[in-house]
Amino acid sequence: MLTPRRGATKHRLLTEKIVADIEAGILPPRTRMPTHRELARQLGVSVQTVSISYKEAERLGFLTGEVGRGTFVRNRVTEKADRFMLDRNSGDRADLSIVRCVYSEEHEAAMRRLFAAMSRDDSSIFMQPCRPIVGLDAHRAGAQHWLRGLGVDVPQERIIVTNGAAHGLFLACAALLRRGDVVLTEELTDHGIIGLSNLLGFSLRGLPVDGEGVIVEAFEAACRAGGVAALVMVPTLGNPTSHLAGAERRRAIAEVARRHGVYVIEDEVYKPLIEEPLPSYTELLPDLGFFVTSFTKSVMTGLRTGYLVVPQQYAIKVASILRVTGWSATYLTAEIATRWIEDGTAQALLDVQRREIRTRQAVVRETLGPFIAGSHPVSPSAWLKVPDHWDEGGLVRQLARNNIAVTASDPFVASPDRPCGGIRICIGGHLSSAGLRQVLMAIRGIFEQLPPVYDIDILD
Repeated sequence: MLTPRRGATKHRLLTEKIVADIEAGILPPRTRMPTHRELARQLGVSVQTVSISYKEAERLGFLTGEVGRGTFVRNRVTEKADRFMLDRNSGDRADLSIVRCVYSEEHEAAMRRLFAAMSRDDSSIFMQPCRPIVGLDAHRAGAQHWLRGLGVDVPQERIIVTNGAAHGLFLACAALLRRGDVVLTEELTDHGIIGLSNLLGFSLRGLPVDGEGVIVEAFEAACRAGGVAALVMVPTLGNPTSHLAGAERRRAIAEVARRHGVYVIEDEVYKPLIEEPLPSYTELLPDLGFFVTSFTKSVMTGLRTGYLVVPQQYAIKVASILRVTGWSATYLTAEIATRWIEDGTAQALLDVQRREIRTRQAVVRETLGPFIAGSHPVSPSAWLKVPDHWDEGGLVRQLARNNIAVTASDPFVASPDRPCGGIRICIGGHLSSAGLRQVLMAIRGIFEQLPPVYDIDILD
């Protein structure tokens, strides 16, 4: 029986009891739990109470439901990657809506080694300081080494350590742009820059793109029209279409920017995935180029350390904005990134990422080839065409009814005159290749079906 407690519901008491018994070892890993009806009868509670408790314990990572077999106590040592990566919840929902790194046992082992080493080391170097604002010297030295591999060779004075690429993008825009400024970007672009335009009040205009991103002639025409302050874009594996600007396209864009005095902010969070050496805009335009990158899309999703490279004349201003908005980046995660750069772990995990994504993209091509509108062998996502007999909203809703989450085009549209729609699927996380294939085949099956005559959601 459950011991009543003032203010506590029965399902909360039951959840607490289940968790306590698991943590005490009374319920060891892989124990089959009683059926909902059986436990309800034993405790004298409703089946609904048991169902809610089991679902909450699953959400917390203590139980796992297996279709056709029952509910089991989760092995929280060997299965914790699934719990933290949230690839599938208790409803067996496949979440392809978020761009994440592939997560493997190699990532798990690397984290264990690192935490063990850090627990033995003197932490005063990276836990006690509160200055310098732009990052500890050792962290900026590590950044300098990592950035060289991305075609960015600059003095440390131009490098700012950030809490991920989104943070770096904010700092660059806040330092450079004012309310009402005209900023150009891809017609379908990362939703981060769209959010910043709403926050900082600049006017965002989308430019037409092709397989290499922003079309040079369109950029030139917009600059000739006047009033353009900056171009903000994702040149490498652009989100959501996975376009990749080659060296000549980058040089042509840089030349237009130089002639018109337009700043270029390049969000290069995906650039580490590309092995081909490509020039950076901060290299091509040292007085006009800002470079942003991080580890979250190439090494490990939770490693939210990034680097922002600024023109020399903006170093002090960006540092002051960083100070008043967050004081500094988090030294602990910057220490993790730096150690992994120094001992080669970052490169090793990047190699894992490239290998696994290539395998998964091959599965995407095999299963969804006719529907692919944009992809790349090392892109963590793919952009899919909406079949002629579906509309975008109806297709996304139908996928959701089949427990498959994807992202429609709405969050990526930079200009009111909306381009053709599509949906983005993301292939990272802890999902196995076999599991991914199963989900992609389900997507293909829905794509090939005719839509319902009436939308059930509307009728409801």
